[in-house]
Amino acid sequence: MPLILISNDDGITAKGIQSLIESMRPLGSVIVVAPDSPRSAQSSALTVTTPLRVKKIHEEEGLVQYICNGTPSDCVKLALNQLCPRKPDIVVAGINHGTNSSISVIYSGTIGATIEGCVNGIPSIGFSLCNFDPRADFSTAMIYAQRITKKIVQEGLPKGICLNVNIPDLKTIKGIKICRQSEGYWSEEFIKREDPYGKHYYWLTGEFINAEKLNDDTDEWALENGYISIVPVKVDMTAYEYINDLKKLDYEQE
Repeated sequence: MPLILISNDDGITAKGIQSLIESMRPLGSVIVVAPDSPRSAQSSALTVTTPLRVKKIHEEEGLVQYICNGTPSDCVKLALNQLCPRKPDIVVAGINHGTNSSISVIYSGTIGATIEGCVNGIPSIGFSLCNFDPRADFSTAMIYAQRITKKIVQEGLPKGICLNVNIPDLKTIKGIKICRQSEGYWSEEFIKREDPYGKHYYWLTGEFINAEKLNDDTDEWALENGYISIVPVKVDMTAYEYINDLKKLDYEQE
């Protein structure tokens, strides 16, 4: 039986992770190590200034669940080092409430957990549903999460590559598109407010701008047109295409 490690960034009580657990159980034995509360936008952050604490909250045949006071990456790292009886066959994260397409991939705690599994040489997948509602319907996403995970358990992934899977919030999916990350950015703003003591504080808000709406090979196009997007993500962030140009620069001249 495959051993499946599950984590997320929305916390253990999120409907998304409970849906993912349900969809993974027919595929193997499941270990869940998830944050005890929401940890969105944590990327690959690790906790280094306070002790990590973990608590087993549920156990039955084929399923063990733990909560941790750390980040999603903490959860995966701690699971691999202390909690898993052996190296998992796959790490799956999510199902995230809200998309992690385009530039959001670098901020996402869900993808942070996915990358942590990948760094440790384990095939890893991050799943996200394009719906931020805590009560979102994950039934369609569960079907595809199980199908994609089963295939990767069977076939594996190349070293240093994990998958970022985003699922549109639709009852009927047109299909699956293997995509590249769309060029886009968040037009960020901070709302300035004043607390009862007269001190200012700020709330981050903003709007996502898709810089290439017409290109049909991107994750954003796939999602907008009713397809699941799968983007292979590399841990190695080296810009190989720029190395030779960088070597030509004269660093000795001021």
